Amino acid sequence: MEIQSIKNRFGIIGNSPALNYALQVAAQVANTDLTVMIFGESGVGKEVFSTIIHALSARKHNPFIAVNCGAIPEGTIDSELFGHEKGSFTGAVDSRKGYFETVSGGTIFLDEIGEMPLGTQARLLRVLETGEFIRVGSSKVQKTDVRVIAATNRDLLEQTQHGKFREDLYYRLNTVPIRVPSLRDRKEDIPLLFRKFSVDFSERYKTPSIQLDDEARNILVNYPWRGNVRELKNMAEQISVLANDKLVTAQELQRFLPEVPQTSRLPMLALPQQGSSDFASERDILYKLFFDMKKDVTELKKMFFDILQNPNIAHAAAYQENNHEHVLHNFAPAENNNVLPAPSRIILQDHDIDHHEEVEETLSIADKEKELIVKALKKHKGKRKDAALDLGISERTLYRKLKEYNIGD
Repeated sequence: MEIQSIKNRFGIIGNSPALNYALQVAAQVANTDLTVMIFGESGVGKEVFSTIIHALSARKHNPFIAVNCGAIPEGTIDSELFGHEKGSFTGAVDSRKGYFETVSGGTIFLDEIGEMPLGTQARLLRVLETGEFIRVGSSKVQKTDVRVIAATNRDLLEQTQHGKFREDLYYRLNTVPIRVPSLRDRKEDIPLLFRKFSVDFSERYKTPSIQLDDEARNILVNYPWRGNVRELKNMAEQISVLANDKLVTAQELQRFLPEVPQTSRLPMLALPQQGSSDFASERDILYKLFFDMKKDVTELKKMFFDILQNPNIAHAAAYQENNHEHVLHNFAPAENNNVLPAPSRIILQDHDIDHHEEVEETLSIADKEKELIVKALKKHKGKRKDAALDLGISERTLYRKLKEYNIGD
């Protein structure tokens, strides 16, 4: 069947290449019993494609049913699809046939297949592979002859990688994929669709049909339409009823279009997609971490400069009190690496210091740390608690350092 005749028969408006290709694939696969997977965002008209496939197939005179998997509670979806026996669960006062039993010989459209629970996915896979199913609460295997068309607005392949969708079911459903384009990918069709909807609503409400001026039409075409055709249709109905003038200007149109959030131009960290508040919170924490790290590095440079400038200082005054223990711990002598290399001259440079110091001596951080500890103990007459407080470390850390450097009381 020609694409244009399909559009006329099913009321499809548009001439974009992506839409025409999707219709062509639907027409070619219709007269087979192949399983079809329809991909597309919410509101693009995936159910219309399932109707087209059934209507053009050899099953067109047999039942067709559309099931929204996301609208059925997890506890009852097995019963809805495969039926149940009397007494199989609370409330099962009678036996009941499921959709796969009542639609045998016809077509079942499983919309939002990505919402289907994993247990139900296993039952569906058995139906697709063997044509067999078992009612809930029964042990009797039954046969069915149903063509399955599935649809989703999710990335099922990604869901399989996270264990949320069975990989074997994905490839079994994806025998023939059809991708329905979003409205923003077929901008040339937006004025045609808006015109069609406007005429329909003017006839329904017995009002003159609305028109758009050139600037308003340009705004309409470039609007993102996240709700796709469904959103455009709702917008056309609102404007048809509420517009003050039947020639709608750009200013008038803006009253009906929701404000699109502007994308921030500030640099952002690539975090996993979550709620906006969670994202902002994690981003702020990471920014603060980076600033604190920069601050710590600056203080570390100053500490080195102070030690080089005055080797006899009693304690490192450049440290903040809450960072003392952390720094002293990290400066513990590592095996075979407790002395810095000793070139003829050592030059430390810092952007916060307008000069640099030249030192012609070998520096051992371990020796300097040991010297500070000894001086602190002498200052406080061997009282470890007071010495640790003066050094800015815990008494336990001081005790460990005393043993490490073999410092007696």
